[in-house]
Amino acid sequence: MDRSFVIAQISDLHLDGSGRLLPTIEALSAALRERIAHLADVPDRILLITGDLVDDPTPRALDEALAVIASLRQTGVFTDIQAVAGNHDVKRPSQWTGRHDVYDYLHLPRTSKSVYYRQAGLDLVLLDSNRASLTTLASGNIDQGTYNAMVADSARLSVELAGSMGSAGRADHAEPTENLVRVLALHHHPLPQATGEGKRFLGVPDEPLMYLAAPGTFLEAATSLNVNLVLHGHRHVEGLTRYSIPDPRAISSESGEAFWRTIYVLSCPSSTGQAGDDAGFNIIHFGPTSRAARTDYRFAIARYSRPRNGDAFGLLDSNLPDGVIRLPAGRDFSRDPAVQSAIEIASCASLKRDQVAAIARRLFMRRGFYDEAEPDWASAIYTYVVSSHAWTDLEGKVARPGPRSDIDALSAVRTLLGRLIAQSADVFGVDRAQLDELAGRRPINCDDFLRQLPRLSREGLDARQPARQRRQLLRDLNEQVKALGLDLDLGGEAPPQTPP
Repeated sequence: MDRSFVIAQISDLHLDGSGRLLPTIEALSAALRERIAHLADVPDRILLITGDLVDDPTPRALDEALAVIASLRQTGVFTDIQAVAGNHDVKRPSQWTGRHDVYDYLHLPRTSKSVYYRQAGLDLVLLDSNRASLTTLASGNIDQGTYNAMVADSARLSVELAGSMGSAGRADHAEPTENLVRVLALHHHPLPQATGEGKRFLGVPDEPLMYLAAPGTFLEAATSLNVNLVLHGHRHVEGLTRYSIPDPRAISSESGEAFWRTIYVLSCPSSTGQAGDDAGFNIIHFGPTSRAARTDYRFAIARYSRPRNGDAFGLLDSNLPDGVIRLPAGRDFSRDPAVQSAIEIASCASLKRDQVAAIARRLFMRRGFYDEAEPDWASAIYTYVVSSHAWTDLEGKVARPGPRSDIDALSAVRTLLGRLIAQSADVFGVDRAQLDELAGRRPINCDDFLRQLPRLSREGLDARQPARQRRQLLRDLNEQVKALGLDLDLGGEAPPQTPP
């Protein structure tokens, strides 16, 4: 299945524990269910709440928030629910005010947390932004020391962001981190917005009080960490902004969009329409789209709004086709078949014979396993290495006891993959120690792998001899695959539209 996910973003509920907003919540829930219904086949459907779940963190309000989250979970529409804290959620706890610690009560991240969705290849990063917001300076008493401390806190968000994407949990990833789709959720908005200009707080324009204190530093860090989309709430207004900086890896400004690292910033209004504002929510669907015989990936964003005096949610961008904003993802998210196979293997407690055959078909029906007049040795060695990793995983999951012939065939396939790797490496003069280092790391990014190979085959090599050896190894591989119930004609002519 193509990698795909849906995020339904709601924000700024401002529940107060009185029950007065429960009818509004029920109408919101019904609207969400209706809009998600046609996306029920997407494996990961995530509800994201970007802060201010409560107006004041009293026990009654927090209990109401827990009950609302439970009711949304019980709809069965969402496969997961995540949330971050807003400034109203973190009002100073004390016995005198009756306020509680929202982080413990609602299990929200105090700094940052990365949630990985294996099927979609999504890294959802939840970041608490409350320490780095200028809202705490709303009194207007902004001394230099306090401001400097806030700028430092905002810059520190970049460190926390990097930490959440660091080594913790990387072993669970089925692919290199640079191949992940990264979505960042926080409460405060890091960019000025045209929507809502002129709103006032304590009698003055609210814009300077609502930003992160060092938005440029933060956004540059986010783009360098391959964040594709930022979702936030806070100001109770809708907004969509594109932020781009030059990519230091770009080699030419003539490459157009490739010269830029781009991040989209999407705001969500108060989903319950608090403070007299229009209500709203966002549906973000990430998935593939086919163009000119290749697959690209994009974000399809549907923004829903309910006017102050309205009673139903409608599409905000009704002037667009289907009311949907379609944004290119900006990177190639197509997965190597071995990566997708590894994900399916990991999701099974054990594999039956028909499952093994289906995975073998996906792994081996690629150009690297067929005869070519002039083989692309570099791409072939990468194909053999990642296929060998997936095959090793597969062997560990094969249901036992099984026919002895199947067990022997599985082992023989692994051995032949090892010989193909070694033979391809010999073309480049890569010694055993170098090969073990190259092949031992997983997951492997194709571009990084190929950069570590010599650019040319070793001097004095007669290319015809290794090509003949490779062809024979592929035919031997085909005989072993036959024993598993498949005849893919490996080593022969590649079938049409065989993937790389």
